[in-house]
This record gives sequence, C-alpha cells and structure tokens, in this order.
Amino acid sequence: MSLSLTDRSLVEPVVRRLNLLRPFPATAGASLEFAVLEGLQRAGPGEDLITEGDPVDSVRIVLSGWLCRYKTLEDGRRQIVNFIFPGESCDAHAFLLPVMDHSIATLTPAVYAEIKRARFESLMAADRSLAEAFWCESLVNNAIQREWAINLGRRTALERVAHLFCEIFERLRPVGMVDGNSCTMPITQMDLADATGLSVVHLNRTVQELRGTGLIVLRERTLTIPDLDALRDAALYSSSYLQLYRRGA
Repeated sequence: MSLSLTDRSLVEPVVRRLNLLRPFPATAGASLEFAVLEGLQRAGPGEDLITEGDPVDSVRIVLSGWLCRYKTLEDGRRQIVNFIFPGESCDAHAFLLPVMDHSIATLTPAVYAEIKRARFESLMAADRSLAEAFWCESLVNNAIQREWAINLGRRTALERVAHLFCEIFERLRPVGMVDGNSCTMPITQMDLADATGLSVVHLNRTVQELRGTGLIVLRERTLTIPDLDALRDAALYSSSYLQLYRRGA
C-alpha cells in the first residue's frame, strides 16, 4: 500500500528528535525529509524487517508504529534487547559491518523509510551537523543498552518493569506521542516479558503490583503514570542517559 509523498507530518518526529541530539540547519532537515519520503514502506505487525545474519545495505527510519530488536536462542526463546519508536532509526551505521547481529521486527503496524547506503552517505557528507546527530543517536542507543543490562542484572522485577515504563514514556515524549501523563501502550504482555527477562506470569504479577500501588494505570492499550516522579523513584530511574532534555526540551 502506497503512502502520499506529501504527508510531511510523518517525518516530523525524525527531524524533531535528531535536532534535540544535535541541532542542524533547515536545509539539512529538508534533504533528510525528502530522502525519507522517497523511501516510504509499510509493514504489518509481526514482520521481520531484517534478520540476524542478513547483509545490510540501507538505513531504516521508523515513522509510525513500534518495532523491536531481538535475539532468539536455538530453542526458540526470544529476548527483546530494545524497542524502536517513531523518530528513531534502526542502527544508522549498521551497514559498516558485513551482517546484522540481531533481528528487527514490527510489534504493531508500522510505516518506515528505507534509505539506501549511498543515498544516506551522501546526506551525511552534505552536512556535518546532521551526521553528528545520527552518531549521537548511535551513542544514545549504546547508553540504552547499558541501562537494559543493569535492568536484567541488578534491578528487581518491580524496578525493571517500572524502569521500562519510565523509559518508554520519556522516549515518546520528545516526538509528541505523550498526552499529558498518558501514552500509547500497544504491545502485549509477552513483549514486555521478553523485554524484561521475566515470565509472562511474573510480568503480569509485577504489573498488578504497580497498579495496586497507584504507580501506573494500564487500560485499553494506554499507559497512564499519575506521578512520574514516584514511578522514577520506584524504578531508581534517571533519564540523563537518553540525552533528550539537556537543552531544556
């Protein structure tokens, strides 16, 4: 299914988020916008955009929907190692390596742009600040992975689920996907369990505990956080690793 090339609103989260990481001129933003609109794609839920071991020859940028990075063990067990939200790229510099070391799949219907390597490298060469914005994004992704490692290795079940909810909320807010103290939560408990290293039963019990203490309201695919500071305290959470508010955003 094709999408209108005039739908510039799809690109707004990308430009907004990258500008928070490293401001770049409007001309660079316009060039990026054109490249994104030129490569629009659509995928349904549960589709692999790329799998572990595949060669990489393009950069994928998410415009709508939720994706995940994941690894699968030989016996079929899946570990989600990160989510990918609108405005974020799927490893902008992955093409520098021969093959992918993980898989990327859609969790919901998604719209994304696929920019071929030569086109992307031309964009980066044309404006240094835009190139730096994408490098900053890669560094933030590394920081997110360190936080997720701490989640799995040191935080309790309640802390890691609370931390994940805080992170999701904070990552969606700069791209205009938070409404007051609520944001969409379109994924399943299985997805959340695979992201936190918990069984579905343990994940459900932990979510109920967070609900019972009034720290979250999770209803009809919407997450509401009545008191973000209280949830941060419960999660031992600091958003500084996301680098998205250091300029007063």
